[in-house]
Amino acid sequence: MMPRPLAHPGVILSAGLALLAPFFLFDDRASAQTNFHADYVISFARITVGDVAVNGDISGAAYAISASGRIGGAARLLANGEAHLTTRGTTAGTRLTPTNFVFKINSPDDPLDVKMVIENGNVTEVTTSPPSGDGVPMSDADRRGILDPLSALLLPAVDAGDGLTKEVCQHTLPIFDGRHRYDLQLSFKRFDKITVSKGYAGPVVVCSVSYRPIAGHQESIPLVKYLAESREIEVAFAPVAGTGLLAPVRLVIANLLANLMIQAKRFDATTQAPTPSNSSPN
Repeated sequence: MMPRPLAHPGVILSAGLALLAPFFLFDDRASAQTNFHADYVISFARITVGDVAVNGDISGAAYAISASGRIGGAARLLANGEAHLTTRGTTAGTRLTPTNFVFKINSPDDPLDVKMVIENGNVTEVTTSPPSGDGVPMSDADRRGILDPLSALLLPAVDAGDGLTKEVCQHTLPIFDGRHRYDLQLSFKRFDKITVSKGYAGPVVVCSVSYRPIAGHQESIPLVKYLAESREIEVAFAPVAGTGLLAPVRLVIANLLANLMIQAKRFDATTQAPTPSNSSPN
């Protein structure tokens, strides 16, 4: 079964096990555009079990993210299959507001196809195939004031120095992926430094993460049990140059069974200057 949390990094959990991939381009001539790319390796008990790729463009008016990932091998008991996620939305400063979200899982255990329309944080349309099962009942209130898993991966940096402060971790991320509603509660843990094989090298802020299932989940599902029983979940965030946003470079879920880690092997961003207007003066 494929996870739908992470995410967090995606955070992060969706971002972690299913996650991440290419961001689609928006033609926004009024502001600079940043292209972000990250590749992640998923390991379980120090054995590589999957990978995730992320590409994207973020402008001053709009953003689009799509993500692809696979997991299997030694982590097959927790999740198994491939996932593809896409989100589109608008930007206002460092605030991301999703408008459309698509989530597809190709898995022999738990296939899924979700399409969702979001307006001002509230879900106005959602189709899920197959239909939701017999999980914890979900109310209309559970579909309001939410983020999709991909939009939740990018946190606003605090406007001080490199943007890495304790306040970055003072967030509760209300996530809905079309079937499951859960919170990721962040709290500050420490500052650290990290060197990615290709791209970023420098300081990071590390947040502790608590996974709180709210609706749609089944407690017997291996991933839900694994997250609930984990002794510790932490995510390290690094700045995405040119955006005022932070993205995860490492996710660690510690457990008595074995540790699950999602580690960036590439993490970089480039910014294009605004395209001059073609209009001529009168």
